[in-house]
Amino acid sequence: MAHDVVPRDSHGLPRPAADPTAQVIVVGLDGSRASWDAFCWAAGQATRARGSLIAVYATPAVTPVAAIPGDFAYAEQAAREAAAELKAEAEHRAAEAGVQLTFVRELGDPVHALISVARAAQADLVVVGRSAKMVHHLAGSAGRRLASRQDAPVVVVVP
Repeated sequence: MAHDVVPRDSHGLPRPAADPTAQVIVVGLDGSRASWDAFCWAAGQATRARGSLIAVYATPAVTPVAAIPGDFAYAEQAAREAAAELKAEAEHRAAEAGVQLTFVRELGDPVHALISVARAAQADLVVVGRSAKMVHHLAGSAGRRLASRQDAPVVVVVP
């Protein structure tokens, strides 16, 4: 599917559309089933709102270990490969849905990455999947941490 040229800011993120009803939706994507459910919901919402979708994949910052210098390069390469696989699958799913997609890989905490991208893109909505990990139910999931912010409305997709 051919995509229209979308004006972008200096970070490569879509600028707000000239159509005031078009939404910019940021979705957290980590490859889990819950994140793909969130991605599909966000793509549907972007279609309904004639908007665009920004998929954010956050990975921990890899720091070199003095004792094993080769591990740093291996870890960074593995992170790049995982990001490339997610990007390819996200692009495929977005094309099937007819949605304009920007894929962003950020380093660091996923919640901070989502907030940063949402602010830079002036997002109308942030979407994440509900974590299935018990520790997140006890300590606070990304959805709970995001919901306490006032940057943009948050939708937590529960499968």
